[in-house]
This record gives sequence, structure tokens and C-alpha cells, in this order.
Amino acid sequence: MFKYEIFSNSPAATLSLGRRIGQKLEPGSVIALTGELGCGKTLLTRGICDGLGVPARQVNSPTFMLVNEYRGRMPVFHIDLYRLSGIDDGFEIGIMDYFSRAAAGIMIIEWAEKMLSLLPTDLLKVEFDIISSRKRRIVFSAASAKIDRVFEELAIK
Repeated sequence: MFKYEIFSNSPAATLSLGRRIGQKLEPGSVIALTGELGCGKTLLTRGICDGLGVPARQVNSPTFMLVNEYRGRMPVFHIDLYRLSGIDDGFEIGIMDYFSRAAAGIMIIEWAEKMLSLLPTDLLKVEFDIISSRKRRIVFSAASAKIDRVFEELAIK
């Protein structure tokens, strides 16, 4: 298992970090984002999607839609669990169906802490902490050699 801690000093830096990660991701990657409202989950997702060839301006939080699908160099399934109360709701929206579809693409899940027990174990977990109005502490952790390679290539260690 690896763990990387990064401090982002601005929204632009968070977007850029996401873009660099997105450029290196491989199909089948699952990213679980956790942190309080307004911490930068959707902003990082925008950057990741941009790195995957989805224009950042097309990426919005799917809070009310629950799932947004984007087409870039591979499909991106952007899921927001904010409005769900638990695992039963996850089954109701068909989250397990997205896991099979995401094998050929990327799955990014905001508010993932609501359903961590349903998520695959080889995911990339991203935890956000608000330090100030612009500064964020972002902790990346995973038990996946595939994800570890992404961070080695980015020289984020």
C-alpha cells in the first residue's frame, strides 16, 4: 500500500494535478473521493477528465443526476453519492452495474465514504482536507501496483 500527501495552494493547482493524473490512468481505475463540501472533489475530477480528453467545462458534479458519463480517450463514469443515505441506495441506483462497465474506462466516485464496502479494494482513495480558503491537503492511498505506477511516472512521492 502506498500513501502520498500533497498540498495544493490553489484551485488551478488542483485542476493541474488532476489533469496530470488523468493523462496516466489506465482503464479499470476506480477513484474514491472523500472530504467535506467544497473541498475540491469535483475540481480534481474536472482535471482528471481533462487529462482523459474530456473538456473540463463539460464536467459538473452529478449531485442530482447521480451519474454523469463522459467520453474521452476512454469512458468516464462520474458518480456522486452525496444524496444517498447508504448501501441500499447504492444498489437501487445500480452502482454494481457501473463497476462492470467501468472495466473499459474510469470510475470516479464523490462522497465515496458512503459506500466504501461496495467498492473494489484496488481503488485509489483520495482524501481532501481544507487548510484555508485556497489551500488543500490531498492524501492519495491505494493498494494497487497499477495506481502506484501512475504516481511514480508523475514523480509524486
